[in-house]
Amino acid sequence: MKLSELLNQVSHLGVRGTVDRPVSGIAYDSRKSQADGLFVAIPGAKHDGFEYVEDAVKRGAGVIVSPHTRSPGRDVTHVQVEDARLALADLARVFYGNPSRALKVIGITGTNGKTTTAFMLRDILEAAGLTPGLMGTVQYEIGARILPATRTTPESLDVQAYFDQMRHAGCHSAVMEVSSHALDQNRVRGIDFDVAVFTNLTRDHLDYHQTLDRYYEAKRRLFTGLGRSDKPGFAVINRDDPWGRRLAEEADISARVLTFGFDVGADVRACDLVLGQAGSDFTVRSPWGESRVHTPLLGRFNLQNAMAAYAAARAMGLEETPVLQGLARRTAVPGRLEEVYTAQDWRVFVDYAHTDDALANVLETLRDFTRNRLIVVFGCGGNRDQTKRAPMGAVAARLADLAILTSDNPRDEDPAAILAQVVTGFGDRSNYEVVEDRSKAIEMALAMARKGDIVLIAGKGHEITQEVRGTYLVFDDRQVVRALLKKMEGG
Repeated sequence: MKLSELLNQVSHLGVRGTVDRPVSGIAYDSRKSQADGLFVAIPGAKHDGFEYVEDAVKRGAGVIVSPHTRSPGRDVTHVQVEDARLALADLARVFYGNPSRALKVIGITGTNGKTTTAFMLRDILEAAGLTPGLMGTVQYEIGARILPATRTTPESLDVQAYFDQMRHAGCHSAVMEVSSHALDQNRVRGIDFDVAVFTNLTRDHLDYHQTLDRYYEAKRRLFTGLGRSDKPGFAVINRDDPWGRRLAEEADISARVLTFGFDVGADVRACDLVLGQAGSDFTVRSPWGESRVHTPLLGRFNLQNAMAAYAAARAMGLEETPVLQGLARRTAVPGRLEEVYTAQDWRVFVDYAHTDDALANVLETLRDFTRNRLIVVFGCGGNRDQTKRAPMGAVAARLADLAILTSDNPRDEDPAAILAQVVTGFGDRSNYEVVEDRSKAIEMALAMARKGDIVLIAGKGHEITQEVRGTYLVFDDRQVVRALLKKMEGG
């Protein structure tokens, strides 16, 4: 593609140099620059991408896009833009030919439940014959390829590239988790969503957003952009959540709003619940009639995820049969109430719960199936929202018989200082132990387990590393449990 073709469709302030040059690819990481490439210099929290222009040029980049007025020099073209992230999103959309327009696209945002809802919708779309792609916290699925996820929502350039690959891999639909960071940083700008889903909003990411209102405003952006392209757009919103009720009433959402929940005023409502150890059943009442739904997933909170998936799929025009078939599939969602099977007469689960609301949901669910004690192992991540640490401690104090507090991903913080903040949530309760080493904490929990107990290891879920002062150590809660069990059982 010629640079002139790109710039005809992308807003910019000015150009120094020729626009009559080819663009073979786009990069925002100078190490991925190539001959005749275009490099977008994005200002970051720690470094300005303009610092890497020289490296990009050495690797062959012929076009530099940045907000700076100074020219990078050499025989390159400099395109000045007001906002580098906006420019990157717009350039990527044009370069890849707006691939989301050719797909049925569902975006899911919210504090908790995004991943499970995304997996449910993927199964529904498969049952409907719409060959879905997937982008989310656990993995990216592009046709037959499965890639480990680097972040919940990739950078805008990568999102457009993945959509393009999905299109060429024969996908007809796509499901993606949309994080608040991605919305704030315009990573999903230019995507034509058919449906956007709001699961809930609880305390998280306040290290970045500062306040719950600002966190909500970031989430809201996914919905205010719906219905402004050729696609009519549906906003599927959790009416049980107070922020969801607020969102459903926003005047600047032009898409059709469809609410779900247990609330009697919800458009898609669950009733006649049966929660069991082999899954859950409920009746769904909606504008499409009444159906009996089965899901193999446990817990009342997963019924909300199932309703979200049901509402989104029906809003897209899918028939009842593939929707019910997809929801009934026993698809294991990695690290989400994932059971690690043992030869013991007690059970072990691993879950990603890393907010007070998510931890409460999981503990309340497991409490219903616990015949003796409920033991939880958890910690809180470093360099992240500190306001949720004490509340997570309070949840564990209230809902678990014993909590073993340990390191999560301490990153650059002192693990002991993080744990001290969690301890404050226990108040005058003493049903906890502090074992900073996560492997030893898990070992203690397993050694203490007795007949009828359930052990929950929370916080990291599907993650396979532990981040400590810039180093990523191999650490998978599930594999650690299996190794310790093997040792205990004399294997």
